[in-house]
Amino acid sequence: MTESSQQSDVIIVGGGPAGLMAAEVLSLRGVSVSVYDSMPTFARKFLLAGKSGLNITHSEDYTVFRHRFGTSTERLSTALDAFTPTDLRGWCNGLGTKTFVGSSGRVFPVAMKASPLLRSWLARLQMQGVRFHSRHRLISLEGRTAVFDTPSGEVRSSGRAMLLAMGGASWPRLGSDAAWVPMLASLGVEIPKLRPANCGFDVAFSDYFLAKFAGEPLKSVSITSRAGTTQGEFVISRHGVEGSLVYAHAQALRDDLVSIGRAEMVVDLAPGRSEAQLTTALERQPTTQSLSNRLRKAAGLSPVKIALLRECAPADAFSSAASLSRQIKSLHIPLVRPRPIEEAISSAGGISWAELDENFMLTKQPGLFAAGEMIDWEAPTGGYLLTACLATGKAAANGILNYLKPVL
Repeated sequence: MTESSQQSDVIIVGGGPAGLMAAEVLSLRGVSVSVYDSMPTFARKFLLAGKSGLNITHSEDYTVFRHRFGTSTERLSTALDAFTPTDLRGWCNGLGTKTFVGSSGRVFPVAMKASPLLRSWLARLQMQGVRFHSRHRLISLEGRTAVFDTPSGEVRSSGRAMLLAMGGASWPRLGSDAAWVPMLASLGVEIPKLRPANCGFDVAFSDYFLAKFAGEPLKSVSITSRAGTTQGEFVISRHGVEGSLVYAHAQALRDDLVSIGRAEMVVDLAPGRSEAQLTTALERQPTTQSLSNRLRKAAGLSPVKIALLRECAPADAFSSAASLSRQIKSLHIPLVRPRPIEEAISSAGGISWAELDENFMLTKQPGLFAAGEMIDWEAPTGGYLLTACLATGKAAANGILNYLKPVL
């Protein structure tokens, strides 16, 4: 095996949004930066997420936005305050990517794709002197030296500071495989277990129901859990349920499964109508009609909603209009387990906040910083994930500048 050495002021391991944002901030200050990634190309998860419409951020009032991060809100607030959704849209515009606000309040590039934005970004970083190294898989850390396995042999890279921005454990085929966990754990870093976030759930649906309705969306419904009540849509998957409305409740449902061993998703199949209104409408339907026709005409239920009602409601729910209306407004769907972390949009867990100082530096490893999904935070879909990854990348870069100030 051949071995070679490389050196820069700062080494960044991970070429996703957090790592690239850090590279931008540092290179603009004249710091020499090398970015390493295990994949053949950079920001592959970012590219895939943008294939069907890149959700960059959210347009809701910032005082609401900054509280979408649960228990990590306080620790993330400084980073988010320094790179708000408005700042992010301005940054996109500076790269020639105009954005617009969709009907849901989510913000997208006009082109709806990630690739034009990424191409412009990488070109700008190269002009600023950032050096990129693909197919470099981190295999060990030795102080501020990173050891990589590459197609041409082992490479050692040293710097005055190092930033780890290697992602969590979702979508490992795109590079986020959490191989860094044992490396940091061996250094005494506390790492809460990585768990699926923004994930679907297994449900013990019948084979008949899944064969007929897998892939069907349930539109204009609401879900209630410990996270509150939200309206939108979700999809019947091959294993249970998934989709943006499910993801909004995923953290609460996942944690219930872990802490008490059970969780139920409570679905309102007709959120625009009251139970009393539904009862009256159902009582007006001739009993000679089939149940499906009565539900379609009286409650406006689609075939998949009717099938879900039949699948999950107790047998005695169909004995009267009143009991049927009650189930339409509050259908309990027991969940079995979250889908595997490899399928999740993002992951929870990672480096404990207690291990990081205000500059995103590991207190047990001076000169070693972390950003992005490697840290123990999570957020719902809607642009919050990407915004926080970029914001933590910028914050960590500023922390590195503070650390390097005596030698710059």
